[in-house]
Amino acid sequence: MTIQIKNLPIRRKLQEILPSFLGVFILVIIWHLLSLQPNTSLPSPIQVVKDTWELIIDPFFYKGNNNKGLFWLILASLKRVSMGYFLAAFVGIPIGFVISLVPFMKKAFEPVIQLLRPVAPLAWLPLAQAIFLKPNPSAIFVIFITAIWPIILNTALGVQQIPQDYINVGRMIKLPLWKKFYKILLPATIPYIFTGLRIALGLSWLAVVAAEMLLSDDGLGFFIVNAYNNSDMSEIILAIIYLGGVGIILDKLMSLLSSRWEKRTKG
Repeated sequence: MTIQIKNLPIRRKLQEILPSFLGVFILVIIWHLLSLQPNTSLPSPIQVVKDTWELIIDPFFYKGNNNKGLFWLILASLKRVSMGYFLAAFVGIPIGFVISLVPFMKKAFEPVIQLLRPVAPLAWLPLAQAIFLKPNPSAIFVIFITAIWPIILNTALGVQQIPQDYINVGRMIKLPLWKKFYKILLPATIPYIFTGLRIALGLSWLAVVAAEMLLSDDGLGFFIVNAYNNSDMSEIILAIIYLGGVGIILDKLMSLLSSRWEKRTKG
């Protein structure tokens, strides 16, 4: 009985992990079967590992501007994402509060948001290049304009969901505006803000690849374009795997930050 109790956490961990491993295994099997087709240039999983082994085992090499390991390419992409993403959060969160609290501003901003929000990241690239004339600021702008909409909309939704009783209590005890914001509005809106930030982070990671493909000489997007020009399908697949892995890590970090904040506020 004691042995079963001790092993219970291990069994639970295995039950959580095994479905994920099974899903990845099935994906690899399908990939391998597709690579066996006679009229395809898709390399098998084993072939990809063989072709890109040096990149996998040595991600930190640096031999020049366009000859560097995947670590430096990922780092360059993350720098662009962080700049565009934090700028979007810095601008988007206040706008979300304003359009929810001031009816005039809501009427003013709503048609602008509805007009610009559906525009794809790639459509912003020519305009960004015309405005900034340099690749790096243009890429950051594309990330910013892609990430800002879910931040604005989720922040605004959070403010709208605040119970009217909370607002009435603030009026009754005559809280100053800044205290009303920090004591009532912000705590009640935080879960919605984190939802918007989490969505925006994923969109930022998508946008940076598109921007780097056309505007940059660095980053994972540039690496994919360079591999495509060299007809190196194995490097493209490796870059896709790294893109997905980094995206998962970013999402998990944001989820962890959100859950810790919620525990802190509840505690």
